[in-house]
Amino acid sequence: MDLYEYQGKQLFSRFGIPVSDGQVVDTPEEAREAAERLGAPVMVKAQVLTGGRGKAGGIKGPASPDEAEAHARAILGMDINGHVARRVWLERASDIEREYYCSITFDRGAKKTLVMLTTAGGIDIEEVASETPERIARVHVDPLTGFQPFHARRLCYAAGIPAEEMRQAADILARAYRAYVETDAMLVEINPLIVTPGGELRALDSKYTVDDNALYKHPDIAAMRDLEALDEQERMARERGVTYVKLDGTVGIIGNGAGLVMSTLDVVAGAGGTPANFLDVGGGAQADEIVTAMEVLLSDSKVRAVLFNVFGGITRCDEVARGVLTALERLDVEVPIVVRLDGTNDVEGRAILAEAAPPNLHVAETMLGAAEQVVALAGAS
Repeated sequence: MDLYEYQGKQLFSRFGIPVSDGQVVDTPEEAREAAERLGAPVMVKAQVLTGGRGKAGGIKGPASPDEAEAHARAILGMDINGHVARRVWLERASDIEREYYCSITFDRGAKKTLVMLTTAGGIDIEEVASETPERIARVHVDPLTGFQPFHARRLCYAAGIPAEEMRQAADILARAYRAYVETDAMLVEINPLIVTPGGELRALDSKYTVDDNALYKHPDIAAMRDLEALDEQERMARERGVTYVKLDGTVGIIGNGAGLVMSTLDVVAGAGGTPANFLDVGGGAQADEIVTAMEVLLSDSKVRAVLFNVFGGITRCDEVARGVLTALERLDVEVPIVVRLDGTNDVEGRAILAEAAPPNLHVAETMLGAAEQVVALAGAS
């Protein structure tokens, strides 16, 4: 779950990471009141779950209360990379001497937490990573030992942090790591980590992602989720308990089991198609689950064909076939559907579908054959 900047800063404050005083508001009038309370000048920052706010005009200031109200009026409702700004964050403007960058994330390749630090912070950090990666100091942290003072010293020396700032930088890194661990985060990023003319280090921005699977341990963080910011299909899936991730393609994909669905996405892409989603109906895959999954998937107008890929382990393919037919009876399905059944009672399942022979339903025996067929149907529909 991605958090807004202001939510990430709330967690930063909880763990003692220095941030600027600020307030989140929903209206231009509230922006004026907040600016008066905070004391001008202030920065007015769109709250959206995407990057590139500054380049898109979503960050304005330094501003007086009058200007803050005008900026908020211009920003609220702004579309930034497909995300609509419905609230803004006002904070006291900061004098900036230098900008650093630090982040803590999970490196899946190394199977360890990766901590990064560089003095080349700012809006173009991606260019630094691609063009001059040697400027970014990196340390992997063993989860059994945790983040130690020597990790911080190594990072600060490798990144070229001035000696007089190392104590502050090390303290912020240690607190960020503690936040990362104790909130079950997948990413804690500060960009920029500013240095004021007085030598104070402060988090000026926040990117914070928490593992969805751990939210049951953090009800306070789970309550931060903004359901209105979710895509229509993702919101519907969450309300109905379906594991769904929207993608940009035209081939709808349903499977039973996360690994099988991910493999199906790869096979469809290899066959020249573009997956429209990740949708896992789980191990049961009974009629009601299939109907719910189909409702979510077909609510996406970009879907031009559907691949239903099922491996029958505990799940019986004949039961899945009956579930598919039930879903077709209950729903108005206009796009072609390819069903691939393999495993327990797969012959019986394919026979049930062949006997019913609903329009626009095609049966395949192999995953590759099903992928090639659904890609062709998506292109032809």
